[in-house]
Amino acid sequence: MAKPLVGMVHLRALPGAPRWGGSMAEVIERAVADATTLEQGGMDGVLVENYFDAPFYGERAPPETIAAMTRAVVEVAAAVGIPVGVNVLRNDAVGALAIAAAAGARFLRVNVHTGAMLTDQGWLRGQAESTLRLRERLGLDAAILADVMVKHAAPAQGIDLIQAARDCWERGLADGLVLSGSSTGEPTPTSSLDAVKSELPDAPIWVGSGAARDTVRSQLEAADGVIVGSALQAGGIPGGGVASDLVQAFVKAARG
Repeated sequence: MAKPLVGMVHLRALPGAPRWGGSMAEVIERAVADATTLEQGGMDGVLVENYFDAPFYGERAPPETIAAMTRAVVEVAAAVGIPVGVNVLRNDAVGALAIAAAAGARFLRVNVHTGAMLTDQGWLRGQAESTLRLRERLGLDAAILADVMVKHAAPAQGIDLIQAARDCWERGLADGLVLSGSSTGEPTPTSSLDAVKSELPDAPIWVGSGAARDTVRSQLEAADGVIVGSALQAGGIPGGGVASDLVQAFVKAARG
């Protein structure tokens, strides 16, 4: 089986966010269009994220955000036949699980699942103990893809990549580990992918940022899957809308 390629659906700003435009119809229209373009271009899944809601709440997103994202995931899932995931920024795994339970999302991304990271929201603490127990209570089989030393953040002093990855996999019981560059669009270092895969050969390793047409093939030699956003957007800029020609070129490059 080919290693999965997951494309980002960056939702326009949602109700309550500073950049909210006043129309959920427009949010849904763009989300469905982007998801459909990703599927038609050959992607294996889509990940719905409230990218334009910055500045983000550190842990729990407000009810209006969860409600809007649930509606968006329902509409996207109805429009495509590939798995749909959800990421509630900045680190609301509880909200993501609630959306998955109501809307049928198949996986979620959690930015800080174990340990702690210093971010522009302050310190974010992993809550794997609560996340996994809630998933069990809800009876969900949604996979948890957990970031290791997530982008736009810094780890506590003395914590290295391998230790963080091992804790996330062996103690946090994540279903997959996501490695990224330092910020959105920054390439995930191949050296990091190689190092974590060498230490944790049974752990599915995902590229979480910076995948591009000219690098994805080499990244997939070390990784088990790719999450890609900016490289598929018109102009290479989040918010430009997913471009069909970029998706097709990316898939072709990834598949060889």
